[in-house]
Amino acid sequence: MKKVLSIAGSDCSGGAGIQADLKTFSAYGVFGMSVIVSVVAENTSRVTAIQDITPDMIGRQIDAVFEDIGADAVKVGMLSSPECMDAVAAKLKQYKPANVVIDPVMYAKNGCPLMDLEAIDTLIDDMIPLADVLTPNIPEAEKITGMKILSLGDMEAAARRIYAMGTKTVVVKGGHGVGDAVDVLFDGKQLCHFGTTRINTRNTHGTGCTFSSAIAAGLAKEMSVREAVEKAKSYITTAIEHSLSIGRGNGPIHHFYDLYRNGLSS
Repeated sequence: MKKVLSIAGSDCSGGAGIQADLKTFSAYGVFGMSVIVSVVAENTSRVTAIQDITPDMIGRQIDAVFEDIGADAVKVGMLSSPECMDAVAAKLKQYKPANVVIDPVMYAKNGCPLMDLEAIDTLIDDMIPLADVLTPNIPEAEKITGMKILSLGDMEAAARRIYAMGTKTVVVKGGHGVGDAVDVLFDGKQLCHFGTTRINTRNTHGTGCTFSSAIAAGLAKEMSVREAVEKAKSYITTAIEHSLSIGRGNGPIHHFYDLYRNGLSS
């Protein structure tokens, strides 16, 4: 069985973060592991508190995984501070895992900040060059590039600019745009669009975490980047289409809808 490690924050409401990542790995039929970098008290409506795990403990968790089990892919999610980023970057450089997917999480679905503003420079300098795939949404891509993104052409320009920062592939997600939900992939050679009709629901808590985890799981299963992104797009679309009206805010998506209906594919 392929093994995938998530390095991210914990969402006690179960819809995003480590919890969403592990659900996604299970739906993909890979063995999921986790390194918790922050404990987040949140629900579908708001974030009430964040407590970061010490850099030493972050490193020790990563050591525990790689000295014994290893990983066919690593997904990196919420890293709230430069200290968290430095700890994770050091271990990625030490163990050099294949297939590193980084989701530069900056905000919760309800708009609450999950990354210190001063951490953006560390993200650009230390984390982006370690990514095989980087998956910013439009607000995150705007913060990283310093440009305003108002059109598909702007998304393409942002993807090119982020690629120049050192990632091997970038996927600028179009969930915050208007019209069809179109994601833009750039690998330094080709621009690819992955589009679906936008689903009219507010229950989208955890979509970014889930999408990046699905890409990591696909890469662990030896898919090409383009195939992994295409399959992840299909998976997240189904999960959103059958999202759950749980809580008073942005409810979670349904990670297991297709699995429950059709069983695990090979």
